[in-house]
Amino acid sequence: MKSLVLAEKPSVARELARMLGCNNKQKHYIEGPKYVVTWALGHLVELKMPEDYDLQYKTWKMEDLPIIPERMGLKIIKQTTSQFKGIQQLAKRSDLQELIIATDAGREGELVARWILEKIRWNKPVKRLWISSQTDRAIKDGFNQLKPAKQYDSLYQSAVCRAEADWLIGLNVTRALTTKYDDPLSAGRVQTPSLSLILEREKEIQTFIPKEYWTIPAKIGPLTAFWEAPSQKGEKRVFDEAKAVNILDKIKNRQAIVKSIERKEKTETQPLPYDLTELQRDANRRFGFSAKKTSNVLQGLYEQHKLVTYPRTDSRYLTSDMESTMIDRIQALQSAYKEEVQPAVRQKGKVMAKKVFNNDKVTDHHAIIPTDERPILADLSPDERKLYDIIVRRFLALFYPAYRFETIQVGFQVAEEFFAAKESIVIENGFKSVTGKGEDDHQLKQLSNMQIGQSFEIKDVRMDKKMTEPPQRFNEADLLARMEKYGLGTPATRADIIEKLLSSEVIDRQNNRLHPTPKGKQLIELVNDELKSPELTAKWEADLEAIARGKGKSDVFLQNIRKQTKQLVSEIKMSDKTYKAHNITGSKCPECSSLMKEVKGKDGRVLVCSSRECGFRKRKDPKISNRRCPQCRKKMEIHNGKAGTYFQCRRCNLVEKADKQKKAVSKREERQLLKKYSGEEESFGNSLADALKAAMKDKE
Repeated sequence: MKSLVLAEKPSVARELARMLGCNNKQKHYIEGPKYVVTWALGHLVELKMPEDYDLQYKTWKMEDLPIIPERMGLKIIKQTTSQFKGIQQLAKRSDLQELIIATDAGREGELVARWILEKIRWNKPVKRLWISSQTDRAIKDGFNQLKPAKQYDSLYQSAVCRAEADWLIGLNVTRALTTKYDDPLSAGRVQTPSLSLILEREKEIQTFIPKEYWTIPAKIGPLTAFWEAPSQKGEKRVFDEAKAVNILDKIKNRQAIVKSIERKEKTETQPLPYDLTELQRDANRRFGFSAKKTSNVLQGLYEQHKLVTYPRTDSRYLTSDMESTMIDRIQALQSAYKEEVQPAVRQKGKVMAKKVFNNDKVTDHHAIIPTDERPILADLSPDERKLYDIIVRRFLALFYPAYRFETIQVGFQVAEEFFAAKESIVIENGFKSVTGKGEDDHQLKQLSNMQIGQSFEIKDVRMDKKMTEPPQRFNEADLLARMEKYGLGTPATRADIIEKLLSSEVIDRQNNRLHPTPKGKQLIELVNDELKSPELTAKWEADLEAIARGKGKSDVFLQNIRKQTKQLVSEIKMSDKTYKAHNITGSKCPECSSLMKEVKGKDGRVLVCSSRECGFRKRKDPKISNRRCPQCRKKMEIHNGKAGTYFQCRRCNLVEKADKQKKAVSKREERQLLKKYSGEEESFGNSLADALKAAMKDKE
């Protein structure tokens, strides 16, 4: 008898099959003596859409809302039907005694597998592979310690509740808003309060009134000191010009006497390793990566290169049993980080920051750290190297001592006024030697030799006029921090929420800052107060987490969501608020004469008919190709002229014919290739690349 192993992706299935000795490759699975490994293609099953319950829901009408099915049904995703049927056929085999769920070890992975099991009506025993990295050792250990699938029933219930809540609220509120105001208006359980946070910051910026203030720096002996308010330590600003002038007049040509010297030794402890949200924030600040880009690059490091542990974690701690694995990880890093690993090697893998081992603070997965796989940096893309490097350095910081420094603040009495100068002196660079954020070694250290009672001549005293500044708009790092604070979404979903806000054109990304659009500003005024409240969504998230831990009731949660859905739709129906599409143009649709809207597409602006029944659309901007201008390296526009297709760079006004370009494979040709060659043994996971290889071989 054999075991059926269900992976989430073909690439993971391939690795599992290799480890399990499965070599017989078929279209939908790989078979070996003891195991049959098959795979999903992400999700194969999803919740039914409204029109699957009743065809009348295909047309959006306000009178049909809210749509609340008595029992939520599942359907097979059309695009992946072939793979689903392949798994369904396997399930009928009499030589398969059990199924091992080997999808991603998290809430989403659990949902992927359980919905497939439900649709194929699997009634034999089920076990769970739960691993935090994709290395050979982790896979081997995981299969030796398979868990009963029942152990993860609560996690599955939580995933179902999340999916159904997002369907009920997101779909109904989006349909209600879109129908009432005749414009595509998307709202949801997490995306709307996230948009609200951006709008709140925008309101702060718009209502901000700048104020004038002055600072008074003075050259006191060899250093620069600043005037400080005697009643408020550290306050260097003077908001009254007359007062600033008076201070300046008082201290000119006077002596500065050292009145106080404060020395404080401080310690900064080693930072904990990354969870996904903290890594996304750091990558955004350092490299300008979007949250989505960080997730994608990280997935490659985890799945393809096997260099990091499970990415979609919300914990920054490690379990105590991992302490014995540290030396293996350090040895793996030695070739790529020869100097940086030396302290850890000398300590034989003993961690100095013992606080990192805390079983109570590890949920489904521990923090993101390097695996015991030896890195070959040359195999990584530039983006993968950047991300891997900061993960490694944050991990190595655990083996270094704390950062220790001394601050010295000297207070000077000048007439009746107080001036202060401050400096820091590094005592021990500690972990900052590896994270690269230590102090410069060539500090002047001018305050360390000062003594109380010393007097100095004052030179170059002046008034610097400045203005208070409004808070900055959020970058993705800021928004992720706020979403985490209010419990909006999960580490795995936050990047997709931000991308959804961008694609629905309610926010725009400019110079790595998130700006609300006119559409977003209007939408937030139309949405119910409860739906845009971060506190309410945070409560929902806490309820879902309680269900995942086996401490909450899924039926009670969904009853409340259904009640909430009815209330939200009712409020929209009764609302007397108005909305005006901000992107209406003066041009008319050639098919129905309605006015056209201008929307931003992936590769330029598009004109779309404002009538939802019509659906006519045409390009406004020329299509951007992947061909680069030989002069400025920017992507060129693609045009069709009398002489045929040509490329043009707007910036350099350079034109090139398209004749030299290799002909791209069209979608139709792609489907034909897959149809012709996907049945061959060499083809695996419905890969176009495999089909092309087979086509070339056939041609030869």
